[in-house]
Amino acid sequence: MKKILPALLVAASAALLAAPASAQFAKSEDAIKYRQGALFVMSQHFGRLGAMANGKAPFDAKVAQENAAVLETMVKLPWAAFGDGTEGGKAKPEVWKEKAKFTEHADKFQAESAKLVAAAKTGDLAQLKNAFGPAAQSCKACHDAFRNR
Repeated sequence: MKKILPALLVAASAALLAAPASAQFAKSEDAIKYRQGALFVMSQHFGRLGAMANGKAPFDAKVAQENAAVLETMVKLPWAAFGDGTEGGKAKPEVWKEKAKFTEHADKFQAESAKLVAAAKTGDLAQLKNAFGPAAQSCKACHDAFRNR
């Protein structure tokens, strides 16, 4: 219970903030911090699912479901913080110059992540393994095109 409560609080808070997020950024630095924070938390839970899918951590269906629940919320959050005038951080200028392509990558990642979340919720390792690869590849494709190293 001690592990679940913080994750649920993060997810609930994130869900409440997601809709009006773009209106919250008084400065571009605020948007950069917001998206970096959301992407960091998302990567932590995504990585835990990946560790189980790749045999680097023992598979635990309950833990996979808990991480999937957080990922399900977090995958929706960072995109509002890539609006006009929020350039900077680790994002390449191409995010704003090629907005349609960036949106396509973000949409694909969200779709593949939804499949990963659904697979994790089944409690079946084989389904988790099958869904993780495409989700990870869509994440990598976006990083390759739009993230500075």
